[in-house]
Amino acid sequence: MQITFLGTSSGVPTRSRNVSSVALRLPQRAEFWLFDCGEGTQHQLLRSDLKISQLTRIFITHLHGDHIFGLMGLLATAGLAGNPTRIDIYGPPGLNEYLRACERYSYTHLSYPLKVHTVQPGFIYEDEEFTVSCGPLKHRVTAFGYRVVEKDRPGRFNVEKAAQLGIPSGPIYGKLKRGEQVTLPDGRQINGADLCGQTEIGRKIAYCTDTVYCDGAVELAQDADVLIHEATFAHQDAQLAFDRLHSTSTMAAQTALGASARHLIMTHFSPRYAPGNDIQLNDLLAEARSIFPSTEMAYDFLTYEVARRR
Repeated sequence: MQITFLGTSSGVPTRSRNVSSVALRLPQRAEFWLFDCGEGTQHQLLRSDLKISQLTRIFITHLHGDHIFGLMGLLATAGLAGNPTRIDIYGPPGLNEYLRACERYSYTHLSYPLKVHTVQPGFIYEDEEFTVSCGPLKHRVTAFGYRVVEKDRPGRFNVEKAAQLGIPSGPIYGKLKRGEQVTLPDGRQINGADLCGQTEIGRKIAYCTDTVYCDGAVELAQDADVLIHEATFAHQDAQLAFDRLHSTSTMAAQTALGASARHLIMTHFSPRYAPGNDIQLNDLLAEARSIFPSTEMAYDFLTYEVARRR
């Protein structure tokens, strides 16, 4: 699992940072999922190693422009260039109406099936490998954060040991690999768990933006391997954060600490902290690390490999 940041600015793009979008690449499936889609996201994809044809799911946190203005352009390009089989989009109420209006008034015809799912708190997607859930955040409009959980997998199956025990290969191996108990033709009972290595614990990722500090974000980030959290303002500008219902660097760190997350990556920075100003982004990083040391600051095209726990 790889996380690629395609836009890390808040509100408006800057020369070095586009507006919000994060890609989660699933190499074993040759696909990626997108979280938010600010204006210019398709241009950022073209500058990355990601292929638009491999986009299968998009998760939208809320309907502010810096999180959705790139959506219709990306969907249109996907049909013209990427030719996807299907794209599923998840987001708050109003998202479907917004997209249908964009289609209608721009005379855009998508050449592939597009399904928009209006989300509510709880589980919103599950397959054989992953579950995705969402929860409410605290912003000026309805906003949701997302949590992606990879399911645990049995450890490596010991083929050599199975052969030594005289277990015939075939469908029985599949059951044993899943940790099931199997009765052999000779009456012996074999516990698959005894033939598998240590269980591989699934990885967990939480994505929380836009929001002021809230219990909902802590819940989504519980025990996460990586928490991606907005840090629009410095601690000194906390009143602005409360007024606009955004987070400071210290709020992001407190969320990670309260959730017992393993790693925090901050994003969605106000352009006010550009080089040359009194407060700069390195100051926000220092503030966060004083509370939660395992913190880093995202930048456009940063790619982060989510490692398995050992």
